[in-house]
Amino acid sequence: MTTIQTSLRLIAAAAAFAAICTQAASAATADPNAKPSVVIVHGAFADGSDWSKVIPILQAKGVKVTAVQNPLTSLADDVAATRRAIAAQPGKVVLVGHSWGGTVITDAGQHDKVASLVYVAAFAPDAGKSTAETGEGYPAAPGSKRFVADAEGFLSLPEAAMREDFAQDVPAAQAAVMTATQGPIQAKAFADKVTSAAWTTKPSWFIVSARDRMIDPGLLRAMAKKINARTTELQASHVPQQSRPADVAKVILDAVAATR
Repeated sequence: MTTIQTSLRLIAAAAAFAAICTQAASAATADPNAKPSVVIVHGAFADGSDWSKVIPILQAKGVKVTAVQNPLTSLADDVAATRRAIAAQPGKVVLVGHSWGGTVITDAGQHDKVASLVYVAAFAPDAGKSTAETGEGYPAAPGSKRFVADAEGFLSLPEAAMREDFAQDVPAAQAAVMTATQGPIQAKAFADKVTSAAWTTKPSWFIVSARDRMIDPGLLRAMAKKINARTTELQASHVPQQSRPADVAKVILDAVAATR
């Protein structure tokens, strides 16, 4: 191959790369005419499939949905994954977080595209506070005493805890699948502090699970009140998205409607 041919190929490759970057930048720019989309952030001991019952309901209403797959290695890593998902949306975003995912959206929700936040049985820390600090002064929920740590400090839930404390209102077979698909979380992540609190500047919705055995329901109610959220209380476990998907979808759709 001649030097000229090599140079031409390098120029072509550079041009192709530049085109890809331009397309990516264009996709990241908000389209003011685009319908609001939903980005869902799962919590600890779960993955994106935890929302498999709610997503079809939202899609049937014409809503674009993206479920983030959190690495669950640190708050910073999960926030970074969430921000990438937000940036990829065509327009405004309703950002939804479950459990630990509430801490993630509290931080990631400062993104310019985020119009509102939906907390589902979730933590909503103050700026400069960690998830662990948010629970101080409230009883430890039964399920929080059943974590199992591996040699590298990642926490998971045994099947009995998943069935009895995490998702006690779903069929046992479903809880078994949730056990198999759960994402272990690095224990140190619970001590990571949020850099800012998006709920101080953006409207919020909050679902309180009255039968929650992973986060004290009293703490959920207190957080919902503190952030001045539009609150819905369900007689459900820690995973209303699994046991009450239609009710959870309704709250998310209310937030979507409010952003139009």
